[in-house]
Amino acid sequence: MTPAGMKLGTQAANLLAVADCCEIEPGLSDAEFRRIEEEYGFEFADDHRAFLAAGLPVREPPEEGATWESPWPDWRHGDPVSLRKHLEWPIEEVVMAVRHGYWHPGWGQRPAGADDAVRAARATLARVPKLVPVRAHRFLPAGRGSHGHPVLSIWGTDMICYGTDLADYINHEFDDFDAHTPDDWNPRATVAFWQDFL
Repeated sequence: MTPAGMKLGTQAANLLAVADCCEIEPGLSDAEFRRIEEEYGFEFADDHRAFLAAGLPVREPPEEGATWESPWPDWRHGDPVSLRKHLEWPIEEVVMAVRHGYWHPGWGQRPAGADDAVRAARATLARVPKLVPVRAHRFLPAGRGSHGHPVLSIWGTDMICYGTDLADYINHEFDDFDAHTPDDWNPRATVAFWQDFL
């Protein structure tokens, strides 16, 4: 890992610990990282890896009456089917939008039928950079040797930056957003394809 990526991930982990908003298990080991990356076919960015090595967030207190699963992906004990669905969320959100008429301008002519459009979109989306869930529908780009990417919040094709980087995201998600947001806050996505939606 790069020193800057390690520093950023550790800073984000410390901010999460101070926020005291979730249960944090011991961090992932090198062997666990290898297993996860081999099983799911991606590599964590350096800051994301350092964050999860410092401590694995697994649960938050549910809101009163709620019975939903934890928004944090449990990379250690999580159900593989659920983890795969979480990893596929960004692609499936775009595919759902395609089914309802969306078509990316860079994809050329949209096929006439919805099923054909979905097949064409899936073929194209299989080649876009992989995003890895941080929490719920917040994602970071995959990629060992990289760090400092903005955290993307993805809901359909409605995507926004939810932090200039992982530490900024933790501040925004678990503390007073306005207290950590300068007037000129204007993060820019750094990963191909996904930045087109912002």
